[in-house]
Amino acid sequence: MSKSYDVVAVGHALVDIRIVVDRFPGPDEEARVLDQTWGGGGSAVNMAIDAKRLGLRSSVIAKIGFDSFGRIIVDELLREGVDISGLRISVGKTGFTIVVIDKNGSITMYGYKGVAEDLEPGDIDLDIISNSRYVHIASLRIDTSIHVAEIARKNNSKVLWDPGRVLAGKGIDALSKLIEKVDIVLLNNLEAKMLTNLDDHREAAKIIKSLGPELVIVKRGSKGVYALGYGLDEEIPAMNIDRVVDTTGAGDAFAAGLIAGMIRGYTIKKAILYANAVAALKITKLGSHEAPTHEEVVNFIWEKGLAI
Repeated sequence: MSKSYDVVAVGHALVDIRIVVDRFPGPDEEARVLDQTWGGGGSAVNMAIDAKRLGLRSSVIAKIGFDSFGRIIVDELLREGVDISGLRISVGKTGFTIVVIDKNGSITMYGYKGVAEDLEPGDIDLDIISNSRYVHIASLRIDTSIHVAEIARKNNSKVLWDPGRVLAGKGIDALSKLIEKVDIVLLNNLEAKMLTNLDDHREAAKIIKSLGPELVIVKRGSKGVYALGYGLDEEIPAMNIDRVVDTTGAGDAFAAGLIAGMIRGYTIKKAILYANAVAALKITKLGSHEAPTHEEVVNFIWEKGLAI
């Protein structure tokens, strides 16, 4: 029996307010704003929109407030064609992130999670999880994450998990019951270190994989990614680009690209190559979910003299 969705993103729905400045000001100083944009953000929103732009049938499960910021998120998801039947609305406030970027691409962020962290196990739409080929969980409280992973496993859906810094800081012992229930772990260098207390990302990946996941990918920014599993034990280079504009959401773009590559039947290494290209193209644009289309990704890869 075919499933209704290619992927469901479970996690935070926030509003991103992005400001590009000529420099970071000190106390009692003013910086000139060079550019600005605002709209839906957060791991679940970013990933669901990125996946949709890559041609996947995507859905989102998250919690927003009954306020103007919540309306912004709903409007943007509907405009992008993402299924929102899994959104839950609370009387609290929708979370937001203020992202300040200087002209060199360095970032300072101020985050308020609002009701995003109030997504409880009972808020999860079981039908959406069971009818999704892939389930992506990111930066979400442990009890809800475990509940989602268990439902997905029972319905033969592949589970990807990205801890984010807050969860990674809890350490591997606190997260072991969750890690053993997921198929693919995606995390960056810092999160790998925080999770395992190991400086070597390769050794950190081995420890994480020993708990049960089939694949562990450590995202290393401009150095590319390290992949362990599915026959791989390899450093895979990043895609070079001329200019970095905004790195927020790069990890979500990578995750969407990885799932899109796997759904299209690529080998895992080629799916990672595809995901690297998606992330590279995203960071050339201002915005947390400015993912390219599938055609743009393929053309970019061909321009690099590579093939998928």
